[in-house]
Amino acid sequence: MAKIAYLECSKCGDHLSGEQPQTICPKDGGSLYVRFDLAAIKSKFTPDALCGRPATMWRYREVLPGDDPVTLGEGFTPMLPSRENSNVYIKDEGLNPTGSFKARGLCAAVTMARQYGLKKLAVPSAGNAASALAAYCAAAGIEAHIFMPKDVPLANLVECKSYGAHVTLVDGLISDCARMVSERKQAEGWFDVSTTKEPFRVEGKKTMGYEVAEQLNWELPDAIFYPTGGGVGMIGMWKAFDEMEQLGWIGKKRPKMISVQAAGCAPIVKAWSADKMTAEVWQNAHTAAAGLRVPKPYADYIVLDILKQSGGAAVAVSDEEIFCSVKEWASKEGVFTSPEGAACLSAYKMLVKDGVLKASDKAVLFNTGSGLKYIDVIAGALKINAQPAGHMATPQPRSIGGIIQPN
Repeated sequence: MAKIAYLECSKCGDHLSGEQPQTICPKDGGSLYVRFDLAAIKSKFTPDALCGRPATMWRYREVLPGDDPVTLGEGFTPMLPSRENSNVYIKDEGLNPTGSFKARGLCAAVTMARQYGLKKLAVPSAGNAASALAAYCAAAGIEAHIFMPKDVPLANLVECKSYGAHVTLVDGLISDCARMVSERKQAEGWFDVSTTKEPFRVEGKKTMGYEVAEQLNWELPDAIFYPTGGGVGMIGMWKAFDEMEQLGWIGKKRPKMISVQAAGCAPIVKAWSADKMTAEVWQNAHTAAAGLRVPKPYADYIVLDILKQSGGAAVAVSDEEIFCSVKEWASKEGVFTSPEGAACLSAYKMLVKDGVLKASDKAVLFNTGSGLKYIDVIAGALKINAQPAGHMATPQPRSIGGIIQPN
């Protein structure tokens, strides 16, 4: 694995050591970037060097931190050509361990936590980050302390409990969960791995950018549609593009980065429309796409800057449009997406219709999780009855004399 040169504050640019665990910049609270000595590895770390390597995110080990990965086989998910539009690709992150893209970031974070000797990790989560942290902590022998809204998709709760995590259900939003972690972490001895409040989740997520380039034969697309809650994946991919240019793998071309949010919680869209550098807290946040119900991303200023640099856009879609897209992608593409991922299809159609993009533009749409993680949510939205009329319950066996007998 790569040796960390230093950690760099995304606001003031100060350098911090990567020899001990860090959260955010002590001066201004800026999120930290991991920096490597790319010039030192450039001659040997080339696209040809990837040949024959395992199809996981650790194929890019020269630009990933950690000496001994806590891996469950994450990364190198399929890039599926759309059957509806030959210029659209679906990057299906639902095939990661724990069924979502969160596996990448938490894999890197837990890898480094174990290397630092940390014993207890805590995270506020809308669901999928919780599942991923619980899984990787179980694999690493580290305690996981999870704070989730009480209306989290059932699969996430079942997973976390099964992995042995300590779970607290909160009557509120992810922002309320984050506040509880912040208030208790010092007394409890937890290390906070909240979104963009530690540097390594971005490192895991940046491998999506490396994969997009590799799977498209080192030619970046014209646009990338990314469902944005905390925005780690967008930040990570943008970092990956910069690293690849420094390594000589790609040129200066960048895709338009499209931030996709739900109409019921769209702080990035609102800030973008008002040409602001930071977002305001979204009041009364509501959407069935749990991962998009983030009232104010901590690194909003980075996401908004990426949109500006890339000539991108921020788009909000309704829950009705989201679930229509869930059904459309499933029935026409054979891909059962998360509500967050399905939002990208709605956004893509909107921008093509409005002329912001042409149908001939090459676009990558990220499905960030498997629809199987949201069975209860999707069933409710599509009004699918789990036990249709006429369904007969399975007969119960009778116990006679202590022996189970057939009816």
